[in-house]
Amino acid sequence: MEVFRLTRSKFSNILSGKGAAEKGARWNSMGMELIYTAANRSLAMAEVAVHFTLGTLPTDYLMMTIKIPDDIKIKKISNSELPIDWNIFPHSISTQLMGNKFIRENKFLVFQVPSVVTKGDYNYLINPNHKDFSKIKITGLEDFPFDTRIFK
Repeated sequence: MEVFRLTRSKFSNILSGKGAAEKGARWNSMGMELIYTAANRSLAMAEVAVHFTLGTLPTDYLMMTIKIPDDIKIKKISNSELPIDWNIFPHSISTQLMGNKFIRENKFLVFQVPSVVTKGDYNYLINPNHKDFSKIKITGLEDFPFDTRIFK
């Protein structure tokens, strides 16, 4: 399976959950490493674009293509397992607790979660501390200029 990650060029040579651990995010608390990826390029772009305005739009982003081996088992969450506040902004601690549990249990390398930004699409969260993490490879990097029409 291929997944995609939009990243600043200075962070494009490694896969690390350190950025997410610095501030925490929807599916992880501060101090918990997790790599956020998306099922497709447009979702990766949308997940990043919601954090910018035309005035704050960076110009140094790259689209990273990541290969997850097909034999890797993925933890999936059903809609019935989602907390009622899973998609609020700012995000709730309830989703962070779910992600933290995924990381601590360390049973799966990848956690499939629904996108808040694009209903019906999925993000794939990667645990960089899982024993199979070395099987994941960056297979492509491309310049990714944002289309400024999105921000008008």
